[in-house]
Amino acid sequence: MLDFIAAIGRVTLAFLATVGRLALFAGVTLGHMARPPFYGKSLLRQMVGIGYNSLPVVGLTAIFTGMVLALQAYTGFSQFGAKTAVARLVALSVTRELGPVIAGLMVAGRVGAAIAAEIGTMRVTDQIDALSTLSTNPHKYLVVPRVVAGLLTMPLLVLVADSIGVFGGYLIATYKFGFDAQDYLHQTVDIITTDDVVSGLIKAAVFGFLVTLMGCYHGYHSRGGAQGVGTATTQAVVSGSILILVFDYLLTAALFKG
Repeated sequence: MLDFIAAIGRVTLAFLATVGRLALFAGVTLGHMARPPFYGKSLLRQMVGIGYNSLPVVGLTAIFTGMVLALQAYTGFSQFGAKTAVARLVALSVTRELGPVIAGLMVAGRVGAAIAAEIGTMRVTDQIDALSTLSTNPHKYLVVPRVVAGLLTMPLLVLVADSIGVFGGYLIATYKFGFDAQDYLHQTVDIITTDDVVSGLIKAAVFGFLVTLMGCYHGYHSRGGAQGVGTATTQAVVSGSILILVFDYLLTAALFKG
């Protein structure tokens, strides 16, 4: 019994230590964001890699998500004679929830892994230590541009995902189920408010911060050669995805209290 309690204690202490290290890492990152020097070229390069290069996978996922959502909504609502609610359900679900969450998860799988692998390789090959010997702050040079890029580009990706997801629902509703195209568009425009879109963009910015932060954190602290880099990559994707789901609930509870 005592061994079991001791094991629980060790796991709890290890978890708290990890949370503490991550909080300090995030605090240092936020502090460096406001202080020069600023690496503009590195930031633009990361914005292209994180944002523009993620458009295909995010767009493809969004359109099929919208199409599946329209199929499921029509199947359910047709049993109660509420087929006209399909447009409203698709629009609200995509803008409030599915757009930010799906885009965040796709970026976590693609970008979080890439960031962890890149920085992790630099760590195990002593390139990060070399930056320090050249009087370059590695946290400022490697972490901050990636985190800022994620913070800025994720809302733009989610705007694209929202538009494509709603369009996917429109295609299914009009071409498969025979909805009037103009009426469907009117219902979509009428139901979406500024708060719905803004709430999704707030979530997107938070998700972008979390995904890039976890990729940088696990890569920065990777150890043990190639195996350590592989472990850091896996941890970055898993932890980023879990945090997206956790913060999605917290943000939804905070933004939609009424």
